[in-house]
Amino acid sequence: MTADTPADPPAPATDLPPPPGNGSLTPPLRPLAFGAPFRWLALGWRDFRRAPGIGLFYGACFMAMGWALLKVFERAPAYTLALSAGFLLMGPFLCLGLYHTSRTLERGEKPDLAASLLAWQTRTGTLAIFGFVLLVLEMLWGRASLVVFALSFDGMPDFKGSLLALLDPENLNFIVAYVIVGGLFASLIFAVSVVSIPMILDRQTDAISAGLTSMRLALTQPGVMLLWGALLTLLVVAAMLPWFAGLLIVGPVTGHASWHAYRAAVGDAGAE
Repeated sequence: MTADTPADPPAPATDLPPPPGNGSLTPPLRPLAFGAPFRWLALGWRDFRRAPGIGLFYGACFMAMGWALLKVFERAPAYTLALSAGFLLMGPFLCLGLYHTSRTLERGEKPDLAASLLAWQTRTGTLAIFGFVLLVLEMLWGRASLVVFALSFDGMPDFKGSLLALLDPENLNFIVAYVIVGGLFASLIFAVSVVSIPMILDRQTDAISAGLTSMRLALTQPGVMLLWGALLTLLVVAAMLPWFAGLLIVGPVTGHASWHAYRAAVGDAGAE
């Protein structure tokens, strides 16, 4: 090249390497087989058997929460129906320790109860923001429950702690209205949180991206998510029937299974 030859122009911006990631605020989602939830439950049972002491500790916490709600029901049934929404709110956060345990087992390491109890410390700020969002939804659910209760009975009746009285066929309008309202809020909370909290624990992500990822999973693969939600509901309801004793096992198993649901559904950043 001579001194009179002009230099080649710089390469256009389009020739530069693409930035890392898939160009989205949320990571890619993997396609899930319809029967995948059953595999997640099997993996959850496997993790429970590998760390039974940790699982039983968290199961006892779930059972104690059930007993507490039962005691409140004996005093104020209307408020118990509202506070029961908090069960769905607290559940994913109590499961943080179970997610941590499953991740530890996945890495081939030995899980530790103390470490699982402190798992939230690594992502305190993000979890606090996400928890606030769920708290707002729970408060709205609780308020809606009280409104349905008041409108259905022209005030707050006293059932003297009798669940059978509450579910009397004469109260069919209340039952239908409460199930519809509760179902809407439960579905929204489930959609927002189904993989959000394990995702926040597992990777450097913000609360909004985690919530959007969870919502996108629920919207793009509704069949699998409906099956997963139905299985969780059936198992938890069945576990609550014998004085909440079933939560001793069902609670930790479904917690571990939720970790495997996240791992199966959410791909690595930058994957296509």
